[in-house]
Amino acid sequence: MTSVPARLPVDATTTTAWGSLTELSKNLQPDLRGWFAKDPARAGRMSHQAADLHVDLSKNLLDDEVLASLLALAEEVGLAERRDAMFAGEHINVTEDRAVLHTALRRPSDEPLTVDGQDVTADVQDELAKVYAFAEKVRSGEWTGVTGEPVRTIVNIGIGGSDLGPVMAYEALEPYVQDGLEVRFVSNIDPTDVAQKTADLDPTTTLFIVASKTFGTLETLTNARLARDWLWRSLVAAGAIEDSEEGRADAVAKHFVAVSTALDKVEAFGIDPENAFGFWDWVGGRYSVDSAIGTSLAVAIGPDAFAELLAGFHAMDEHFRTEPFESNVPVLMGLLNVWYVNFRDAHTHAVLPYAQQLHRFPAYLQQLTMESNGKSVRWDGTPVTSDTGEVFWGEPGTNGQHAFYQLIHQGTRVIPADFIAVANPAYPLTDAVGDGGAVAAGADVHGLFLANFFAQTKALAFGKTADEVRAEGVAEDLVSAKVFSGNRPTTSILAPALTPSVLGQLVALYEHITFVQGVVWGIDSFDQWGVELGKKLALEIAPAVAGDEAALRAQDPSTAALIAKYRELRG
Repeated sequence: MTSVPARLPVDATTTTAWGSLTELSKNLQPDLRGWFAKDPARAGRMSHQAADLHVDLSKNLLDDEVLASLLALAEEVGLAERRDAMFAGEHINVTEDRAVLHTALRRPSDEPLTVDGQDVTADVQDELAKVYAFAEKVRSGEWTGVTGEPVRTIVNIGIGGSDLGPVMAYEALEPYVQDGLEVRFVSNIDPTDVAQKTADLDPTTTLFIVASKTFGTLETLTNARLARDWLWRSLVAAGAIEDSEEGRADAVAKHFVAVSTALDKVEAFGIDPENAFGFWDWVGGRYSVDSAIGTSLAVAIGPDAFAELLAGFHAMDEHFRTEPFESNVPVLMGLLNVWYVNFRDAHTHAVLPYAQQLHRFPAYLQQLTMESNGKSVRWDGTPVTSDTGEVFWGEPGTNGQHAFYQLIHQGTRVIPADFIAVANPAYPLTDAVGDGGAVAAGADVHGLFLANFFAQTKALAFGKTADEVRAEGVAEDLVSAKVFSGNRPTTSILAPALTPSVLGQLVALYEHITFVQGVVWGIDSFDQWGVELGKKLALEIAPAVAGDEAALRAQDPSTAALIAKYRELRG
């Protein structure tokens, strides 16, 4: 089936479960200390395994009644039906009349899926084989530049999902990158970005990957042209090519490839269409890291590791697709987010990876979650009936502890937080000397690191009472400042190690969490019309910035004044 589902979104606020949750929230007095004291098995009951991820939900602000009502809400809004429609390839992206099939990107080759008359699995495998073949050519040194030198640096040029996913995954999987290869990422149209990323490169060993489905994204194509100009100038200066049309064409052909389906535009830029890798309109940009958008990553870590990444995605897909809701981790985490946003007045959500390699993961999730669920109309075009979306943010621990944890511990707003850690680090170092006190000589630094992970979730959950502060001998006038209220909600996610598979599981987990929230709110989580207006206006304003007086007069007074001041300062 591929038709648009006829059923209108269920107004979650009219369901029996929503009414129950409203009453439960009014009467709920969170007491994590008391709940754990009364129920020593709480951690076991509220911990679940999803592929390799151990997920502890026990420090969240819910009891069995709240949990039951959240699960009932999922049933009443038709979550299972909507999930199954997505996996089957129905056009649940209603405003663009498209299927939503990022899950097909990691579907095993022996599981065919036909959508809109097309064998999607076969199409994916064909394109993946093409990406893998290219990756092997670069990794082996078979692919060379104009001087016959192998590639040592890849520059990925993209923006949004064409940048955030690949750079996040590259940083996360750095230990898997082939020696002698480096990937850099250019995204910002600020010319500083491309200038700094190319400043110290050898043009004879540099390969650019231009990632733009339409090959028309303003930022990406501007940066691609700047990179092409840099390549031409640098190769001519080095005596590697002649300053001729033929020399420049040869340089682009050997130093540029594309991720795009607009082959005519790719060819017009100078890239051989044979060196263009495509994906499909049923893949949203923020869901595309496991498509050809991940070509730079596939080159860096190799086809085998990339296949392991895809297998990790698929493992979480299968958990989400088949696990009963009461133990389905994406379902439970998505419903918890709804609980906090709609019933506990949470406006933000922190993601705190205790793994330095995941330092770009919160930024990646910002696009995934906020571009997906930052909507004020439902999928039938009617206004939403409740708050939707939340601001996702975060930094790696322990950096965040010395920056913003004060607000999470003692601020006035509830800030749900996901803590993510791995048991086995990529770099298991020991502190040979120690500090003679807290850190013993020969201490396992990763163990010390994770002691902070465990301590922070404990402190947020259970806090410190006034009597406990007084028992430490604190002066009475300072007691109130040193009290921690506790009852600050956290979810703990612990994995064996940050392997390609585990990274795929983490990304898919949050993809499906986002989906669950969107279904409850009745919104289309797969369009992004909200990003279009600013882009359109920028094109209209550009002539005014460049000096067109008529275009300047057409602006509102504030914008016109700002442009005039810019032109004055620019000189």
